[in-house]
Amino acid sequence: MTSTDTDPHRPSAPQNSERRHVVLVTGMSGAGKTTVLKAFEDLMFEALDNVPLSLLPNIVAPPHEVLPGFSVPPRPIAVGVDIRTRDFAADAFVRQLDALHTLPDVDVKVLFVDCGDEELVRRYTETRHRHPLAHDLPVLDGIRLERRLISPLLDVADIHLDTTGDTPYDVKSFLAHAFGEGNASGAMAVFVTSFSFRKGLPRDADLVFDVRFLRNPHYDPVLKPLTGRDRRVQAYIQEDAGFDEFFSNLSALLAPMIKRFRDEGKSYLTIAVGCTGGKHRSVFVAEKLAAWLENTHNRIRLAHRDMPQAEPDQGQENGKS
Repeated sequence: MTSTDTDPHRPSAPQNSERRHVVLVTGMSGAGKTTVLKAFEDLMFEALDNVPLSLLPNIVAPPHEVLPGFSVPPRPIAVGVDIRTRDFAADAFVRQLDALHTLPDVDVKVLFVDCGDEELVRRYTETRHRHPLAHDLPVLDGIRLERRLISPLLDVADIHLDTTGDTPYDVKSFLAHAFGEGNASGAMAVFVTSFSFRKGLPRDADLVFDVRFLRNPHYDPVLKPLTGRDRRVQAYIQEDAGFDEFFSNLSALLAPMIKRFRDEGKSYLTIAVGCTGGKHRSVFVAEKLAAWLENTHNRIRLAHRDMPQAEPDQGQENGKS
């Protein structure tokens, strides 16, 4: 994933004198849960892994007063729970989650970490680690079995993180945006990404928009090697007679939807914009959409999943290094 985010300063964890923020990290084995928990530590969370489900209520409960008149600030906590956990089962996880939601002064979110099957196989092959469910089976069989067993957790997940093709920096940037400083305000974080339909839909997308109907710079020899961040490409796309009407309708559609998502308590919304190659039209529309969203929302993150790295002269023309 090629992100347009700048290298973030180390953000402080969300703090609240009354409530403890808890993130239950689950998902596919090999998808990067260990990397996620390490990133949470950098965000000043207390991070624990493979905690038995039966112990979760005691672990996530806010600390009590230790001296009269003095209380321990409720440090946010991230807990890894997956099929390696001793008493793990999808239905047991859901029951414990329901119980945690009844605890006073605890705000619980579920983060589901996922990855494409092909990349999971490659990761296990390269590291020579055994999949916990494979045993005497091929790795892919273990992956497919695990996906069936944990699929009910997708229904209770608040945030879905697909690490396919991501680096540890990408993961940390995502988590800083979703759970770092400013998250305590309750504002919904919005992630806008462009992508190529040739390489598949983003697995974590909440809303997907197809812009392959727009004028395509790919067929212009001058514009073909450039990307949608170049002003010449942007001008070419905007010359499409239907572009202004399309973007006006898109923003009119999204404005009330985003408000309703926020009012319903959704903490993270992913909007994906796709075109054929993920290089021109989707990149420009994603850039324009993120700029429009920044007028009314202060937690916007923009990335271009399949955009190739810009040539140096293109970056200079856009005023970006």
